[in-house]
Amino acid sequence: MLTFAVAVILLILTPGPGVMTTAGFGAAYGFRPSLRYVLGLFIGTNLVMLAVISGLAAILLSIPWLRTVLMLVSVGYLLYLASRIALAGARVAFIEAKVPPGITGGLMLQAINPKAYAVNTSLMTGFNYAPDSPLFELASKALILNTIWIPIHLAWLWAGVSLHRLDLSERAHHRINIAMALSMLGVVALAMWSATQAQP
Repeated sequence: MLTFAVAVILLILTPGPGVMTTAGFGAAYGFRPSLRYVLGLFIGTNLVMLAVISGLAAILLSIPWLRTVLMLVSVGYLLYLASRIALAGARVAFIEAKVPPGITGGLMLQAINPKAYAVNTSLMTGFNYAPDSPLFELASKALILNTIWIPIHLAWLWAGVSLHRLDLSERAHHRINIAMALSMLGVVALAMWSATQAQP
């Protein structure tokens, strides 16, 4: 169980579309207005978890044309986001936010977020610690995952708010942008690798 908890921390803490946009909305709108978006992400990640546990995600992703469409949408969006971050110049720009964040936005992002599916599949199908009680294991995994997910995303939200307040040098802003863009490209690479592994 402890190994599972450590895996949750490491997998969720790494930058992906959810935490990047959470920080971005925090920088654009502040902490409290962005909580609706984080709530949407929270609901979305739990729906993805249910899809993985029930096998629905596996069924849908087994349809070649649907899997291809979903992958193209996901990878296209992630590449767009990475390019916006890398080309943001001297300003820290997680994502350009033109409209206030909301629950629907968070839900929609998780629906096309390959990291959400990869993380949930890895966590729910691996790290078995109660093979004689699968229901207990699934329920406790969901509880542990959510207990860790909430503070990590709130921390990323606060990081976005805090970075917006800092007067960093242009060089520091540029380095942050490049590091975030590379992290996003890493997510794209993971998504593409997962897609090739899922091929029948």
